[in-house]
Amino acid sequence: MTAPRPVDTLGEDLSRLAELHGVATAYRPSPDHAVPASAVAVVAVLAALGVDASTPQAIAAALAARQQELAERLLPPTVVGRQGSTPAALDALPDGTVLHIDTEQGEMRSDVEQLPPGVHHLTAITPDGRRAEAQLVIAPDRLPTPAGRSYGLMVQVYSLLSRHSWGMGDLGDLAELTAWAGRSLGAGFVQVNPLHAAVPGAPTDPSPYRPSSRRFPDPVYLRIEDIPEFAYVEEADREGLRGLLEQAARLRRSVLEKDALIDRDAVWELKREALERVRQVPLGPGRRAAYVDFLAREGEALEDHATWCALAEVHGSDWHHWPAELRDPRSPETARARAELMDRVDFHCRLAWLTDTQLTTAQRAAREAGMPIGVVHDLAVGVHPDGADAWAQQAYFAAGMSVGAPPDAFNSLGQDWGLPPWRPDRLAESGYAPYRRLLRALFRYAGALRIDHVMGLFRLWWVPQGRPPTEGTYVRYDAEAMLAILALEASRAGSVVIGEDLGTVEPGVREALQERGVLGTSVLWFERDWDGDGRPLAPEKWRADSLATATTHDLPPTAARLTGEHVELRDRLGLLTRPVEEERIESATDVGEWLALLSRLGLYEDATGGGRPASEEEAEIHAVHRFLLRTPARMIGVWLPDTVGDRRPQNLPGTWDQYPNWRLPVADADGRPVTLEELAASPRLHALVDVLRVGLGALSESTGAASEGGGEVGP
Repeated sequence: MTAPRPVDTLGEDLSRLAELHGVATAYRPSPDHAVPASAVAVVAVLAALGVDASTPQAIAAALAARQQELAERLLPPTVVGRQGSTPAALDALPDGTVLHIDTEQGEMRSDVEQLPPGVHHLTAITPDGRRAEAQLVIAPDRLPTPAGRSYGLMVQVYSLLSRHSWGMGDLGDLAELTAWAGRSLGAGFVQVNPLHAAVPGAPTDPSPYRPSSRRFPDPVYLRIEDIPEFAYVEEADREGLRGLLEQAARLRRSVLEKDALIDRDAVWELKREALERVRQVPLGPGRRAAYVDFLAREGEALEDHATWCALAEVHGSDWHHWPAELRDPRSPETARARAELMDRVDFHCRLAWLTDTQLTTAQRAAREAGMPIGVVHDLAVGVHPDGADAWAQQAYFAAGMSVGAPPDAFNSLGQDWGLPPWRPDRLAESGYAPYRRLLRALFRYAGALRIDHVMGLFRLWWVPQGRPPTEGTYVRYDAEAMLAILALEASRAGSVVIGEDLGTVEPGVREALQERGVLGTSVLWFERDWDGDGRPLAPEKWRADSLATATTHDLPPTAARLTGEHVELRDRLGLLTRPVEEERIESATDVGEWLALLSRLGLYEDATGGGRPASEEEAEIHAVHRFLLRTPARMIGVWLPDTVGDRRPQNLPGTWDQYPNWRLPVADADGRPVTLEELAASPRLHALVDVLRVGLGALSESTGAASEGGGEVGP
């Protein structure tokens, strides 16, 4: 008997089956060009969603089963609606259907339009006795938006050292920065890198965008001396602490004075030992009660995270290589191991609590300093496949898949980011529980949240394991549900949301985000009239609902862009795909067009006040930021290294060991590291800040801009 032939072409049935499961069979690198997905990729993605499409017979059976399921289904697993209206899924129910709604608030209701925001349990019973249950998400129409305009600083926390740092910036430095920037500089926010927990290792992956857990923060950012129990360490341990402080001072000096890179692993070794000693101090009654409340609030998710951390100490940080019985977080063997390692589990629970507490303190410091927004945290697009979230939430992740990007004009080979994607079907079945819990945890200490690759709320490019990124395909998520839950949790916290929507964005996405109140991201060098002559976009044509900046952590600092030094850097590292002279000409032309526009607008003149630049380069940077002020953008972000003329990008995409990504301290124009204390006294920084403060004030007086905008940002 001949074995069934594997599917290697996109036939009509396979395409229909893929469509019914939200799997794309083609993508568009440009509006006028469609590229078909490979049948191998579509079959692999369907398999990751639990659908067998390996043979024509399997496709026919799966298609019939899916069509029957959808035809017989009264309700989807999660129904989404907006406050004061009836969801379309409920309007489609047969006349006479009775609804029973157990609200999140503990009430029984039947009138959908009178429901409070929340995630409720819905039971529908039709006149003929059919019954369906679903999660019912009722969300506000829009998220909170900033009340008026403000400017803020953007910084990678690890890169900002003070005289108290242990070799890298920490949460004490962040609290100090927000207090100073709010009180002395009039800043409205400070935006930081993802502070998610990293995967331990030797060496640890330094990228904050490949975390072990997005739900829990990284204790490497703890300010040890700010932990209350630090002051009460017994004398027997105090000598050891003094030795650790001396080693930390040497680490700090090596970065600040000897041009060493930030060594996260060395910092963590010192902090971990210090935390072991501090932990020996018993918690007082009030502190104990606060810790117990934290344990109760975080529940199973925290227990899983801490269990993974404890097991990683014994078996290594890749759970795929653990003993088979421990790879399942719900196995009896894992439960026994948790009990045997309970002391270590408690240690890691304690670290999560301490870090959460210091993050809350940093946001409180920002608000007390007068910042209307405060700390803007960053949500990475995914997690490391070997880490705690991937282990604890296996049911929600698509096995054998990785998130990336298809080929485009900037990268003909596509991208594979090595991050496992969430399964949209499992999210819907759970009422989006892991997503809700993640957002709620982050919003607890965030005045605003930046969502990396916000287009992932709509669709993600899935790459089958072992295949190149060119052989992936898009998988669609329920964007209405993802946005509804985002609106629900942000509104509860009174927090703003900023979507990183740079690059290729499918039609309708930016409009949908704007309609819900999600701010976009506008970076000067990318804002051109792409539908017209391609020239720099006039300031009045920029989006109002956005965070406008001159650069980001993935781009050259403004001084390097203006001088062309970023081209020379890529040339030295062998990263250019064209002759260096071509790159220089293109860069100079790009910069020249922008500088010409700044000149035509009179932005080199001190029209809005501000400090006097000491050089032509500073004058150009001032003009760039005056231009940002001319746009209607609600938020103006200033890359903190730009304030002192730093030339080095924090991350150089396309490199790994060729460049020290994520390991550089903030430095001045000569490459000399600059401490927080030196920043506070920097004439160059204050001159640029004067441009922003005076400019915002002048614009507010002339246009009333400060009184425009959406709802108030909550406390």
